[in-house]
Amino acid sequence: MKFSVQLSCDYPDPAYGGKQLYADMIEQALLADRLGFEAVSITEHHLINLLMMPAPLQFAVKIAGVTDRVKIILGVAVLPLHDMRVYAGELVCADIFTDHRLLVGLGRGAFPFETARMGIPIDKTLEKFDESVAVLQALLTEEEVSWCGKYYQFEPLTVMPRPDREIPLLMSAVKPEAIYHSTRRGFHIMTTPLAGDHQYMLDQVDAFNRGKSELGPAGEGLTLSLSRVSFLVKDEADRRAKNNIAHHYYGRFDNIRGAGVMHHGVISPLPRTVPIEETAENLLVCTPSEMIDKLKVYESVGVDRFILNINFGNSQAEMLECIENFATQVMPHFVAVPVRQVI
Repeated sequence: MKFSVQLSCDYPDPAYGGKQLYADMIEQALLADRLGFEAVSITEHHLINLLMMPAPLQFAVKIAGVTDRVKIILGVAVLPLHDMRVYAGELVCADIFTDHRLLVGLGRGAFPFETARMGIPIDKTLEKFDESVAVLQALLTEEEVSWCGKYYQFEPLTVMPRPDREIPLLMSAVKPEAIYHSTRRGFHIMTTPLAGDHQYMLDQVDAFNRGKSELGPAGEGLTLSLSRVSFLVKDEADRRAKNNIAHHYYGRFDNIRGAGVMHHGVISPLPRTVPIEETAENLLVCTPSEMIDKLKVYESVGVDRFILNINFGNSQAEMLECIENFATQVMPHFVAVPVRQVI
């Protein structure tokens, strides 16, 4: 199993400043690169202060310019917000500028407020997303592409420059059946159980494994990347503190996935109906030895890449310490395990 650090760009206090926030994320990327993490991952979100990254391709290029080897996962590109005729060329250039370290997760959008303010109600995004994926794949692999669909109609055109490799595409899916069908279509999968329980994570992995198995030899190279809110703690007091922070974070997350109560771009936290004990049970906030045991289960059921999401309200100093402790105390227990090649 490989490991990635998610640069989530959580921004609860706008007074902190975007320049400092992104400098913090660069510092985390540099540390992850130096300590041997396989990748860092970045989000795409607009108009909100949660997972705030309105310029993911620019950020990917910036990260590549200051690191040596770490892969950069775009998790995810919200395709319904883009014109694929423009976006395909931007992807090709970003892949070149990052020295072919770019992996691109594809998604429809998750936050109703965000997509609605961008002119696409959330219940309309799936249909446009499906057509966008097909158009993007055609533009990246073919020349003189023409299209006659519901959302795209255009005469023959060729995206320039042409890609000089097959840019890895990962399908973002959360519901097990969506994971299964996306895998059956031949996509690598990027998922997260969010605050779901352990069984839900197992159902997600099982859906991937079923789809992959049914593809036979054609599915042998497919991989599963899974993200989860995680943190290494020192003792029980530290565990309680981090779980409280995570519970508050999910109050903001519940809001933006539902009611969308916003004030000047800032998401208002809502009281959670889920008790804090349940939140704590469903996250990986634990000691290094507990983390090893838990992740051995993830590895055994078929997770190829674990994406460590530590940016949920902790201080920069604490997050840097967590990255270092994870690299030195957890990762060595996995590097010797034979695994299939992960894109």
